[in-house]
Amino acid sequence: MALKATPSTAKQTIVLGAGIVGVSIAWHLAQRGRQVLLLDRRPPGQETSFGNAGIIQREAIAPYAFPRDVKTILKVLPNRRIDIRYRPTGMVAAANPLFSYWLNSLPYRYRKIVPEYGSIIALCTDEHDPMIQAANAQHLVQKKGWLQLYRTRAAFDKAMQEGEQARTMGAEWEALTRTDIDHLQPGLSSAITGAIHWQNSWTVQSPGELVQAYARHAESLGVVFAEAELRGITPAGSGWHVTTSEGDHSADEVVVALGPWSQQYLAPLGYAFPLFVKRGYHMHYHQPQAKHEALNYWLMDSEKGYLLEPMKHGIRLTTGAELANLEAPPSYSQLDAAEREARKLFAIGERADPTPWKGARPCLPDMKPIIGAAPKHRGLWLAFGHGHQGFTLGPPTGRLLAEMMTGEPTTIDMQPFRAERFR
Repeated sequence: MALKATPSTAKQTIVLGAGIVGVSIAWHLAQRGRQVLLLDRRPPGQETSFGNAGIIQREAIAPYAFPRDVKTILKVLPNRRIDIRYRPTGMVAAANPLFSYWLNSLPYRYRKIVPEYGSIIALCTDEHDPMIQAANAQHLVQKKGWLQLYRTRAAFDKAMQEGEQARTMGAEWEALTRTDIDHLQPGLSSAITGAIHWQNSWTVQSPGELVQAYARHAESLGVVFAEAELRGITPAGSGWHVTTSEGDHSADEVVVALGPWSQQYLAPLGYAFPLFVKRGYHMHYHQPQAKHEALNYWLMDSEKGYLLEPMKHGIRLTTGAELANLEAPPSYSQLDAAEREARKLFAIGERADPTPWKGARPCLPDMKPIIGAAPKHRGLWLAFGHGHQGFTLGPPTGRLLAEMMTGEPTTIDMQPFRAERFR
C-alpha cells in the first residue's frame, strides 16, 4: 500500500530499521514535515540498540583502530583475550574488509580519519538532548560521566596523552588517583591504580527504553511504525516499492538504516559495501545488597577489555568485540572470561538473565559510517556502519541525513561519510 496522502502533499519516506539510527532519522524527518513509515521486524530498540553499554560517548573522538604493533597482534592470536576474539570462518569471510581496516589504521591514514570521525561525535550530546527532553526520558539519563580504569602506570600515562587530543575536540576529563576513585566508587580491586573520569559523556540506565521513548515521540509527530519482515526493495517509477511479510508499501524515498543487515538488502540493487561485524555479548548481575556497596558509575576495565554498567535491571557486563559471521551461533567463552575478571574487580552478584544477549556492531573499513544518498539510485538513502558508536551517533545521524534529504545546509561537512568512497 502507499502511505496515506496528506493535504500538504508531504513527501513520503520509508525508513527501514527501527534501531536508534532509524528512529532518529524518522524523528528528524517528521519534524520537517515528512510523512514517514518506520519499518522493522521487531519493535523499536530491540536489536543492537538494546544491548549496548548505554554510554553517549562525547569523548570517543578517535575510532578503534586495527592493532599495528606485532606485540599486540601476537597477544591476540591465541584467541583468549576479553577485548577481542575471532572465529576463523568470520576472519576468512571478512578478509578483504579487515585488510582494508588494517590499511586505514596506518598512522598517516588514521590521523586524517580521526578529525572526520570526531566531527560527528562532537554533536552527540547536543543532538540527544532535545530528543531526551521531547520524549520525557530524563529519568533514564545521567550526566555525571563514566570511569575508565587502569592497572599499570604505563597504560594510564598513555591514556592521558590520548586524552589531551580528545580535550582539543571538546571532551572534558579529569585524571583520578586511587583516593579519588575510592571516593566516587568504593569497593574496587586494589589492582586499579588510576582512572580517567570522562565528565561530559552521558550514561543511560536502559538503552532500549530510551530508543522506545524516542520512537513513541516520533509516533506523536505522525510517524507510523510497521512490524514486518523485510523481503525486498525495488525502484518503482519515480519512487520505491518495499515488499514485506505483511504486505507491500510504496513511497517517494527509502532510507536503509538496517545496521549489520543493510548490505544483504542492498546487494540486489548492485551495491557491495565492505560491511563486516564485530559481535558483542552482555549479561546482567544482581547489585550488592548493601546500598553503600552498589555500583554507581559505568566502569571500563581498560587493560582487560570489558565494561560494567549499573543499569535499571541490574549490573550489565558488556564484552569487547568478536570477529565472526553475523549469524554464527553464539560462543560465550569471551563473556565467561570477562565475568571472571569482573568478579575480581567488583562484587557483582549472581546472574540475573536466563541466557546471555548477543548483538552485532556494523563496521566499515575506514571506521566511519555511511550517511547520505546511494550513488546509483535517486531517492535511496543510506545510514549504517556506525561500529562501536551507533547508540552515540543515532541522533546526529538523524539530523544530518534529514538535512541532506531536505536540501538544507548540513551541520558538518558530510563528504567523509558519503557512500561514493567505496566505489
